[in-house]
Amino acid sequence: MIMRPGQQLLLPANPIFIWTTLVLALLTNFVQGIAFWGGGAPWQPDVLALVLVFWSVHQPRRVSVAAAFVFGLLMDVHQAGLLGEHALAYVCMCYLAITIHRRLLWFPVPMQSFQVLPLFIVAHGLSLASRLMIGGNFPGLSLLLAPALEAMLWPIVSVLLLIPQKRAPDPDVDRPL
Repeated sequence: MIMRPGQQLLLPANPIFIWTTLVLALLTNFVQGIAFWGGGAPWQPDVLALVLVFWSVHQPRRVSVAAAFVFGLLMDVHQAGLLGEHALAYVCMCYLAITIHRRLLWFPVPMQSFQVLPLFIVAHGLSLASRLMIGGNFPGLSLLLAPALEAMLWPIVSVLLLIPQKRAPDPDVDRPL
């Protein structure tokens, strides 16, 4: 793959690190649903969706729509809601992320957040539509904040999750990093 000028060559991603970050994001979503953290307010960002999109963009062969489906089912079971609601949203979101991953990586990280915003809007829209179809209540316009917050968190998550890949493979005196 041709790289942008000035872009750093990254080390291969460790599969253990990838799956650990996904499980930690799942646990973060579990904790967000607890009452003293906001009780699953509609404006809260979906950390698992954010990390799933990140790894779908950066490692599409390791984190695919099958992983998104499994994590979506785990979220559905945890929330005791409509089975398949999050699974459908995560699968569609990761599929779209995989389709745009080559184009997305050509943009600098702050501009990538504008490119992934529609993915988060689609995911939240699908989740809302499936809830409304079975007779759920409309959560209000604060639902529009969640995709915006997820897009604003994209640069932070990108920097944090790429740190292990930016190390030198064998550090020595001439290469301190």
